[in-house]
Amino acid sequence: MILRAALFFLLATVLTACVTTGKPEPLKTEKGRNEARDAYIQLGIGYLQMGNTEQAKVPLRQALEIDSSSADAHAALALVYQTEAEPKLAETEYRKALSSRSDDARILRNYGSFLFEQKRYQESYDTYMKASEDGLYPERSRIFENLGLVCLKLNRQDEAKQFFDKALRLNRNQPVALLEMADLSYRTRDFVPARSYYEEYLKQGSQNARSLLLGIRLAKVFDDRDTAASYGLQLKRLYPASPEYQAYQAEQ
Repeated sequence: MILRAALFFLLATVLTACVTTGKPEPLKTEKGRNEARDAYIQLGIGYLQMGNTEQAKVPLRQALEIDSSSADAHAALALVYQTEAEPKLAETEYRKALSSRSDDARILRNYGSFLFEQKRYQESYDTYMKASEDGLYPERSRIFENLGLVCLKLNRQDEAKQFFDKALRLNRNQPVALLEMADLSYRTRDFVPARSYYEEYLKQGSQNARSLLLGIRLAKVFDDRDTAASYGLQLKRLYPASPEYQAYQAEQ
């Protein structure tokens, strides 16, 4: 509610500016139109963040009425349709956004995630690779992490490992990349680095069925029976119907 109130205040401020100053109406100046457009986009994003996708479309449509070529408005609308599981509409909006800002790493990253969600892995890979070219993008480590996940789907494990390593070089605080590196290292029998990655993961990420099973396997490698037993009990208690628990039982 606080976020929505703040966004409404921002929009109201923009649209009522100059009313008492005798200056031209805001929407009749380029600066005023740009400010109004951006305020509508932020309002739409605010609704999206609150989970109200239907209401989010209203200000985004108003933003596009002011500026039909706005990449930010089209990109935000793409996220709305993606959330609503409308892939055709989402893709249309992503393509419109990229038609005017084809090198925007943020839009490319979101589009890559959309393609990954649609299981279009090679297209997702190509899109993330283009996004990664922006060396100044503040969340570039996430792009490399996502590239690693795509490579796992494409059964390119060596390349995946390179991307996860790159992601961690840029930002060590990434639980997903740490767990994936621990798992990949375990699979190649590099047990010491696997344990190191796993211990780093435990400092940042929460345990799930997959991480518990990996923890059990690593504990057995290093003959840590107490840890293996403890993780086994947690796996049984928290995830009794999981494939990981079935694998654990089969390995006993």
